Amino acid sequence: MSRHVVVKSLPFTSALGRTKPVSHFKHIVEHDRSRAQKFMAGLHPHGPNPFVEARKRRHGHRHHHHHTGGDDSTAPSGGSGGSGSDSIDVTDSSVTYLMDVTIGGQDFSLLIDTGSSNTWCGADTKFEPNSSVESTRESVNVSYGSGSFSGTEYVGPVVLGGSSGLSIPNQSFGVASSAQGFSGTDGILGIGPVDLTQGTVSGSSEVPTVTDNLASNGTISTESIGISYNPTTGENLANGELTFGGVDQSKITSDVTFVNITSTSPASNYWGIDQTITYGSSGTTILDTTAGIVDTGTTLLLIATDAFQVYQQETKATLDQTTGLLKISSSEFSNLQSLFFQIGGTTFEFTANAQIWPRSMNSALGGDDDSIYLIVSDLGSNSGSGLDFINGFGWLQRYYSVFDTTNSQVGIATTPNTDAETN
Repeated sequence: MSRHVVVKSLPFTSALGRTKPVSHFKHIVEHDRSRAQKFMAGLHPHGPNPFVEARKRRHGHRHHHHHTGGDDSTAPSGGSGGSGSDSIDVTDSSVTYLMDVTIGGQDFSLLIDTGSSNTWCGADTKFEPNSSVESTRESVNVSYGSGSFSGTEYVGPVVLGGSSGLSIPNQSFGVASSAQGFSGTDGILGIGPVDLTQGTVSGSSEVPTVTDNLASNGTISTESIGISYNPTTGENLANGELTFGGVDQSKITSDVTFVNITSTSPASNYWGIDQTITYGSSGTTILDTTAGIVDTGTTLLLIATDAFQVYQQETKATLDQTTGLLKISSSEFSNLQSLFFQIGGTTFEFTANAQIWPRSMNSALGGDDDSIYLIVSDLGSNSGSGLDFINGFGWLQRYYSVFDTTNSQVGIATTPNTDAETN
């Protein structure tokens, strides 16, 4: 059953909630790059594939039964309204998605982040504890690259999607006493691998995520999340959906290609995959098979510096100093060819329209209304680092993605948006 979420209007924010004057979109570029550097720092180096080991510790060698496309990996079952899964509508804030979350009976708008795993509130709206929650008196500290928060751990009822949504009776969550980089939003809904919570809460080795608890409570049959994002056409539109415990078959136009979490560190600490990127009909190599991550908390499509230089040469784009993004002319756009992402045994076409910032939203960039800006940006380091790309929010708006902890895999499928000429 789909639960419709009403999220209060927020100012235009970066992927970590920083209030952004419209003339300074470069803050988002800087944020994405800082976030990438944080990922590459390898904050959780626990062996070649800590994601797999963390899953084994919690679940044993548990596999689900349903197969959907791609390789020989297993797939989560379920669908829109299917048994053991539940879907929640989420709101597009132009550079990331927000979910309405009720914590201890109080409503918050939280940024959906697959690149971190702590859930917390109190950055903007102050948390007012009541008898339904209890403080553990343990401290919580999390750094996000260009933002951070510190505070106290509480345990109590958390309801995803608002007061009548998907309920978790005893969820650990942080309450911020100090937060930097989050003006204009309330906090984070962390849905990354649980390993990322290690060292964030005093007195705990790791803290179960919301998805962990939904699975352990039996609310969902598979510990997975299916994400449907639509191309941005305006601010604060409820045009996305998270399905906990399954895949919403009504959102996809292909089988789901599932690939195992990459074994390459540091991408293996996150929702990391291996992929190849080529450009155009000639198949110019942008990135040879290499590791990176899929991340809702990054706005742009980031690729390693050497790959970015090849892409810029192929597209004949110039760097726009106002926005920090690549810019192309109308004639260059008419010649812009598709990028092709080889993931598992499937090639996913990322069209010319998919590669550009929505022109109807150019004013939000502080750019010119009649200009064309590309969402492909420089990661800030050369390939070979173990994290050579981040498929961010702009990329995810063209595909359906599945983040499957039970089977340690990521799934990608096409949608009606994949070929849409929305931009």
